[in-house]
Amino acid sequence: MENQNSNFIKDIMKKDLESGKHQSIMTRFPPEPNGYLHIGHAKSIILNFGLADEFNGKTNLRFDDTNPAKEDIEFVNSIKEDVKWLGYEWDNLFFASDYFDEMFNRAVLLIKKGLAYVDDLNADEIREYRGTLTEPGKNSPYRDRSIEENLDLFERMRDGEFGNGEKVLRAKIDMASPNINLRDPVIYRIAHVSHHNTGDKWCIYPMYTFAHPLEDAIEGVTHSICTIEFEDQRPFYNWVVEQCEMKEQPQQIEFGRLNLTNTVTSKRKLKQLVDEGYVDGWDDPRMPTISGMRRRGFTPESIRNFIHETAVSKNNATVDFEMLEHFVREDLKLKAPRTMGIINPLKVVITNYPEGQIELLDAENNPENPEMGIRKIPFSREIYIEQEDFMENPPKKYFRLFPGNEVRLKHAYFIKCEEVVKDADGKVVELHCTYDPETKSGSGFTGRKVKGTLHWVEATLAVPAEFRIYEPLILDKTNEDEEGTFLDHINPNSIQVFQGFVEQNMKESRPHEKFQFFRHGYFNVDPKHTTIDKLVFNQIVSLKSSFKL
Repeated sequence: MENQNSNFIKDIMKKDLESGKHQSIMTRFPPEPNGYLHIGHAKSIILNFGLADEFNGKTNLRFDDTNPAKEDIEFVNSIKEDVKWLGYEWDNLFFASDYFDEMFNRAVLLIKKGLAYVDDLNADEIREYRGTLTEPGKNSPYRDRSIEENLDLFERMRDGEFGNGEKVLRAKIDMASPNINLRDPVIYRIAHVSHHNTGDKWCIYPMYTFAHPLEDAIEGVTHSICTIEFEDQRPFYNWVVEQCEMKEQPQQIEFGRLNLTNTVTSKRKLKQLVDEGYVDGWDDPRMPTISGMRRRGFTPESIRNFIHETAVSKNNATVDFEMLEHFVREDLKLKAPRTMGIINPLKVVITNYPEGQIELLDAENNPENPEMGIRKIPFSREIYIEQEDFMENPPKKYFRLFPGNEVRLKHAYFIKCEEVVKDADGKVVELHCTYDPETKSGSGFTGRKVKGTLHWVEATLAVPAEFRIYEPLILDKTNEDEEGTFLDHINPNSIQVFQGFVEQNMKESRPHEKFQFFRHGYFNVDPKHTTIDKLVFNQIVSLKSSFKL
């Protein structure tokens, strides 16, 4: 496993072990199962699992399933798959709902200590009473209920006597606290909703901010790593652990979120893209979800290497998406076989090549990795080239095919354009060329040089294929757009679909196989739309980028 770069969280863990504060490290990755994981979650996964591994500790996968109205077993299963795909195995699998009885008992303890009360204010009234960042809140008229009354009401809440929103249980802390999160936060609410794990046993559910510290303490988590927006919640986190008299005392540590340019990682916004049909699901290759990146063809190694290269700090950071693409190229350049595919085909007939003859030519599978060997590719009188590789009236310094010009065919021969065939509308539909049999690739021919080299696919045995070329889904580089307007920056050209051909030997390609197509970049066989009769390739990245580390 790759080592984490030195960072302040790692330094804290090391110091705690050396001082004897902890004998071992226990972390957890605690997603809420209300959506699919994205690249930001990947950083948290790699931090929690990676640091624990480095110190020979343990990591739990725990689903914070305290809001059943938004949660689903589909998301639970997808999260498990994503964590495993990234290369990690959890030591224990838990659900927050495993601890609902314990959480209820701890809430009762707070009531008995005079530190929690049942409130009849509705959500709008609670918000109004809370005050602002510059003005203190004011006490609820129900704040001074007796312990006996609060215990009775809380039991009746659990028994289903009240409707949704009628009552809540609040911590009793300080309505004048400068930290607004300590102004009597709600810790239980009523929700008559079936739960994916506990069914209809409960109609009251703990709030995340109350449940989370209890979960960490129950599991013996030593370092509770979370993103920076939870920093203001840390005093309440510590209050819950202390006042609920938990044996273990976890330490919450916050780090800056990872954002990518041309990308949104808000789960709400990603859900909006899915629900409103801007993408074809959570695993759309344009999405920053881990499942979308997997479908597009990103490798777990490239994502881990990318995350390790980004700094772990207290500040949120936006990283150029091209940096992630750089690590994909670095990972695939020695792994992916080189091959030829024609995305936008133009037929070429080599008029002086023998009719009915097919010869097999040698081609290296990966010149940078000779161990990958060679393959045989067919060549005949009819081939396909890219439409963009021919111009009838080219500008100066155009070195590809045009009437009277000669080019090299990759792995094959020199050909010369002799005739242009057009349809009734004047569109070029076919080229007639001649070849020079003395110029075969590898023959040592030195008689003359040509400046252009074209890729091609033999036409009679070519395998039809669909190519999906991607651009950023969001045109706004910053991704920190004003609320509600990010849809204005959707790229209308974020996907372009082409019908073309690949080499005969690719007929048996299977989902998630990756290839480098000459001049076009790296591609992944799409697992969702590829069938026995149809190959679909997603472009992972282009061949080159101007990005420098």
